[in-house]
Amino acid sequence: MKVVISGPQALNGTVAVSGAKNSATRVLAAALLSSGQITLRNFPLLLEDVKAKIKFMRMMGACIEENFASSEIELSASSISTDKIVDFDLPIRTTYLLAAGALAHNKKVKIPYPGGCKIGSRGYDLHLMVWKQLGCKVEEWPEYILVEGELTGGVVDFPISTVGGTENALMCAAVAKGETLIRNAYITPEVSDLILFLREMGANIVQEGSSHIRIQGAGSLLRGASFSIMPDRIEALTWIILAAVTRGTVLIKNVPFETMEVPLIHLRDAGIDLFKNSNTVMVSPDCIGPHGIQPFELATGTHPGVISDMQSFYTFLGLFANGRSTIFDYRYPQRIAYAQELNKFAHNAVKAEPGKIIVHGPNTLLGAQAESTDLRGSMAQIMAAICSEGASQINGVELALRGYNNLPEKLASLGVSAQWSE
Repeated sequence: MKVVISGPQALNGTVAVSGAKNSATRVLAAALLSSGQITLRNFPLLLEDVKAKIKFMRMMGACIEENFASSEIELSASSISTDKIVDFDLPIRTTYLLAAGALAHNKKVKIPYPGGCKIGSRGYDLHLMVWKQLGCKVEEWPEYILVEGELTGGVVDFPISTVGGTENALMCAAVAKGETLIRNAYITPEVSDLILFLREMGANIVQEGSSHIRIQGAGSLLRGASFSIMPDRIEALTWIILAAVTRGTVLIKNVPFETMEVPLIHLRDAGIDLFKNSNTVMVSPDCIGPHGIQPFELATGTHPGVISDMQSFYTFLGLFANGRSTIFDYRYPQRIAYAQELNKFAHNAVKAEPGKIIVHGPNTLLGAQAESTDLRGSMAQIMAAICSEGASQINGVELALRGYNNLPEKLASLGVSAQWSE
């Protein structure tokens, strides 16, 4: 899929941040742990990752009704299995989260290998460890991972902090027999949202400090629940930065400020002074100080800092800063492929090496043809096209649609003229 945009264009209007991709896709899988009715509100139904996961969950036997007008899902999973599934090509990262529900139902599951963005080493060995530590047998077959056994409490001691591993362990432990202790857990806002949902279904989960979680397993399926997905902090940051650099006037609603404190501090230090209340921000030309956007230096890391998924948007922001900006990423040092594509809009303004990106600004962006490299990089290239003089074409934009709910319509509502096509 591609998009063609002629710029530069300024954003003007109102946009509401959707439910968080990194919460919604996890909570959706966790709904399989329930024997009752599940209602999920503020749900980003148009995300490509969500569509793919819903399709596979229906193949497993889940009954799912989507209400696009209200952004809600009704789900029930009285009986689920992967025994009759023959196509295990699921192009999303979090396939492993489908295991807990199937194991709780019938002690056996075939899991598609994790897909998703290629941004360096993102193995699945820690997920194999979770299943083994909680009493299951694991076999790797050409088309799928076979997990069998009765989930039983145990100790999951992660050698490194891992979001996906923490989520997998939480879900498996919630329905296991006995107590589970998760050590070196990585509790992001989205993981906290998953914990809140599991508790709504009756799970007994206690956080001990910032990296230990103790779960008293139910030993059975959980009850039904109604739950609202948290707003997407990465989407909120995207709209704030894009509105600021285009010097538009945009009212952004449903902003989760409590999860964005450090990223917003970096924007403030870069000369972007926002007008905001408890959950809404107004971005206008008055937000930029008399000296323009200032160069900055930051390192991505774990929450509450700037996370790696936000890296490309600060790189994009650096294109407009008055000087040299530096972004370090030691967690995903190979997450730099998109930087070369951004250079097509600003010739040689971005210098990238593993773990380090240097951006020289300010630049006048010129229209270009670019290839999407990953979800967030694809969005950064769309942002560059909006700000460029002349026509641009971004190929592979289905990657951006994996993480931005209703993106074409939202951009159109902000006055961006774009042609989307297969």
